[in-house]
Amino acid sequence: MLVMIQNDSEVPPGIFGDFLREERIPFSLVHPCAGDSLPLPAEVTAAIVLGGAMGVHDTEKHPFLETVKAFIGGCVAAGRPYLGICLGGQLLADVLGAPVTSGADGEKGTLPVDLTVEGERDPLFAGIPRRFITFQWHDDTFAVPAGGVLLASSAACPRQAFRVGDRAWGLQFHPEVNREIVGTWARWSGDTAPDAESFLAAFAAAETEYRAASRLMLGNFLVAAGMKRAR
Repeated sequence: MLVMIQNDSEVPPGIFGDFLREERIPFSLVHPCAGDSLPLPAEVTAAIVLGGAMGVHDTEKHPFLETVKAFIGGCVAAGRPYLGICLGGQLLADVLGAPVTSGADGEKGTLPVDLTVEGERDPLFAGIPRRFITFQWHDDTFAVPAGGVLLASSAACPRQAFRVGDRAWGLQFHPEVNREIVGTWARWSGDTAPDAESFLAAFAAAETEYRAASRLMLGNFLVAAGMKRAR
């Protein structure tokens, strides 16, 4: 069973959930932020950990993050395919001993990301152009863990994606959002709320390209997890 962990009530699976249902891939959505218990890593086929407005170091305010970190460490140790998105990628880096820095390399909006040479060869990005459009909404940044491989970067944030081992990936960008999510996040704070319509318009203009890359990425992860056949 594919397990998706939602760390924040306003950071849902978005189009990833839509794609999984369309392809009839069963998954379980777990909400540790609401008190749900996490499965044992040995009990899952693969795991996707979503983002959240909190940071990896906010464990005093959000103690469930310690449980999520333990789950992530167990997945890596057990060789379970893992995909961490934004906070989920930062948590993977933190668990593996790499620093996660608050208030650094932040980005917001529909923006391009460039694959590195290693990223162009990585199975997660198979079929995706070297430069592709995705969505950014982060104020923190991770370093690549020791032994990890940098897979993608952008002008504002040089560490956009990494892989550790064969089947554990951390992303800084968001491949899962839809227009509703973009609008919700844009209205989170007074700093971005006045530009909400601009954020939505930019996303809508690139949505077809965005969804194509996101679908490929999720499909590639499912292939790596043995939950889908390669095409």
